[in-house]
Amino acid sequence: MSRAFHPLAIPTSAGIGLRSPHISEMLTRRPSAGWLEVHAENYMGDGVGVEALERLRETYPLSVHGVGLSLGSARGLDRDHLERLRKVCERFQPDLVSEHLAWSVADGAYLNDLLPLRYDEEALAIVARNVETVQETLKRQVLIENLSAYVAFADSSMNEAEFLAELVTRTGCGLLLDVNNVQVSAHNLQYDAKAFIDALPEQAIGEIHLAGHATNQVGTDTVLIDDHGSRVPPVVWALYEHAITRLGPRPTLIEWDTEVPVLDVLLGEAMWADMLTASIMFGRKQAARQAAAIKPRPASPTPFEGVRTSMPVLAAFAAAKAGPVMANALTPMEGRYDVAA
Repeated sequence: MSRAFHPLAIPTSAGIGLRSPHISEMLTRRPSAGWLEVHAENYMGDGVGVEALERLRETYPLSVHGVGLSLGSARGLDRDHLERLRKVCERFQPDLVSEHLAWSVADGAYLNDLLPLRYDEEALAIVARNVETVQETLKRQVLIENLSAYVAFADSSMNEAEFLAELVTRTGCGLLLDVNNVQVSAHNLQYDAKAFIDALPEQAIGEIHLAGHATNQVGTDTVLIDDHGSRVPPVVWALYEHAITRLGPRPTLIEWDTEVPVLDVLLGEAMWADMLTASIMFGRKQAARQAAAIKPRPASPTPFEGVRTSMPVLAAFAAAKAGPVMANALTPMEGRYDVAA
């Protein structure tokens, strides 16, 4: 049975993926988290988990992320599965709904994986038709996520970014930019990760995912595996910085699906995402103010003149290492960082 929830639009801040080990603690603590995301397939029935999500939905904005629609299936979508997804959306009234640019069904058999497509006109027509069916059924825009890849089809006539951009044009869908997936695919298939992000239509990107990945050696080659089983690595943070610098703030999710840690680890990763975004926007606003300034430079140098302060997040790192004394000293500065949206 559906319920009426107060509008809770997803903010342009970081949220966490809700996983079963954390549900009880989320209910009792109600920690500060920008928003929550759940896998649709885990909430297509009834039970304790569904009841818990209804209670959490009263406090947190919600995104529903599907993994089983198989948008690349040439035979079309499983209408029963789509109807179950519709009921999940009706019940929880999520602010965002997303799925993968992948296929996972063959001859009625579900495969336990998200498999890549050949990027050509024929596949584009199939995916566009399926996306339109989903959006018509749900009566809402759906975000499509880029995939992590380990092999590529030799006869593709376009790359994944071009495919996604054309899909947006044809269907009006949005995009979920998984930055970790970009890094994994770019490394494995040897292309420029930043160029991939830059090729996507900026206004279509409604959500970002961040996660960790594993590094495997296959002979003399290093292969990255998208396992969502560790902290966000520095190379993904750097790519996220590039994305936010180009796009501005976006709702950002910390994904962690294997070797799930304690809740505070996920909340901590979300905190770093928020701090990095705030730092980038602080630097952008500061640069704009400096460019617009018309006052002459003072005759004598002021304290800290010439020191670059575009990364206030570094002060937070220093505070964390220095302990409570330094942290308390920074508290009065909190209100001075006016972040531009």
